[in-house]
Amino acid sequence: MYTTAELKDRVTELKELKALADELAGEITAIEDDIKAEMTARKVEELQVDVFKVRYKTVKSRRFDSKAFKAGNRALYDQYSKEVVSRRFTVQ
Repeated sequence: MYTTAELKDRVTELKELKALADELAGEITAIEDDIKAEMTARKVEELQVDVFKVRYKTVKSRRFDSKAFKAGNRALYDQYSKEVVSRRFTVQ
């Protein structure tokens, strides 16, 4: 078990790492957006860059609209939906 001081240190370290991860995620997104913009400008979905193959393709998919189904078929929705229990970890 941790002492209160050790636990405080762990939480502080966690917060710092999460802040760093958020910063890195922002940088990653910015670089991805730059590459996507370049591919869009070139009107290509696939690009060979040295040893890297970059793809930015349109993908079609179907998703079940549970909100619309629930509105139109409440009894069936209730019959086939189930409650799920989970735990959420947060640090404020």
